[in-house]
Amino acid sequence: MLNGKKIIVVLPAYNAEKTLEKTYLEIPKDIVDDVILVDDNSADGTIKTAQELGITTIVHDKNLGYGANQKTCYKEALQRGADIVVMLHPDYQYPPKLVTAMAALITSEMFDVVLGSRILGGYALKGGMPLYKYISNLFLTTFENFFTKQKLSEYHTGYRAFSRDVLLSIPLLENSDDFIFDNQVLTQAFYFNYRVGEITAICNYNKDCSSIGIKRSIIYGWGVIKNTIKYVQQKMGIKQYKIFDGEKGEKIQISN
Repeated sequence: MLNGKKIIVVLPAYNAEKTLEKTYLEIPKDIVDDVILVDDNSADGTIKTAQELGITTIVHDKNLGYGANQKTCYKEALQRGADIVVMLHPDYQYPPKLVTAMAALITSEMFDVVLGSRILGGYALKGGMPLYKYISNLFLTTFENFFTKQKLSEYHTGYRAFSRDVLLSIPLLENSDDFIFDNQVLTQAFYFNYRVGEITAICNYNKDCSSIGIKRSIIYGWGVIKNTIKYVQQKMGIKQYKIFDGEKGEKIQISN
């Protein structure tokens, strides 16, 4: 626990056998109450490694997608009483030791959502981020900042911490099961006036880290642009979307 709050780290996993142990061992167990891994039907030994490490493991019977994996992660963490949920990729691209700092920014009630930014501090290229990803990241972030009137350094990090209230209040289940899920969650946080903060996260693009190719990146980029346009339309009252509907949009439900 941290400041009396239960901290749970979730690991959305897909073929993470080679990097899982290293990631898990660096998670700060002094403040983390539980670690949950959701395996999205990996073809390697991810499940076996997770079980050997004693990690609470949930397995999808078929591959459902990155967004669907996160939906399971958050529901399970909330069901287990998490006050703060930190999503950490098990591919060792992000430094696990930052969990403490990210969670602290929420327990201090300074922010509701905290992002581990690879761009903040200028460490992205030094950490091995491919140049085309770096340029597209900057372009999309500038585009989104302009239309959402935010000032984030990066919208596309996979290292995130959320308060319980955020995950229960936004219509999370209306989001895509694919990679655009991450972007939709951020625009939902903006729309419902949650405070979003950032912290520098030195990235490590190792040979085993997960990464989408150029074709999927282009699809993701178009998805970001379309999602931003939907956000603007919703804010201006031009058109209504379920992902921004606090009453009709489907949310995570926790059983007693």
